[in-house]
Amino acid sequence: MSLDDIRNQFDDDFEFSEDQIWGEHEPKPQFLGMTPAQRFILALLFFLSATILSVFCLLVTGKVALPF
Repeated sequence: MSLDDIRNQFDDDFEFSEDQIWGEHEPKPQFLGMTPAQRFILALLFFLSATILSVFCLLVTGKVALPF
């Protein structure tokens, strides 16, 4: 048995398709079913609303005064 015969024998044993090697493509779970851009906009809106409410609370309690 020569080296070529052994090499050919092993080549025949390892014939796989891409699906067998990598498996089926599984979709990534999305947070609340939103795209990354939609999640960014939502986070930005939450940040702005928290900032506005915080500034309003500081003004009401008198910790910060407007300069005019």
